[in-house]
Amino acid sequence: MKFQAHIDVMPQKALLDPQGRAVTASMKNLSLSEIGNVRIGKHITLEIEADTESAAREKVDLACKKLLANPIMETYTFELSPA
Repeated sequence: MKFQAHIDVMPQKALLDPQGRAVTASMKNLSLSEIGNVRIGKHITLEIEADTESAAREKVDLACKKLLANPIMETYTFELSPA
């Protein structure tokens, strides 16, 4: 069975996000000063072949922990759906 995962990887809230800060500052230049505290991360989609949804979740979680996210600096969340 195929599943599709949508993964969001974001910098931990305690860490400085230089890209987010630069975009936040640029919002003021665009007369969008109401927008603040921008955080920039990455969105990843992938397909997983697994027998069950539980097995697919385990595979996605392992991929995130070992490759897609740096647990020291980033957090991740994901949603899984049938492909």
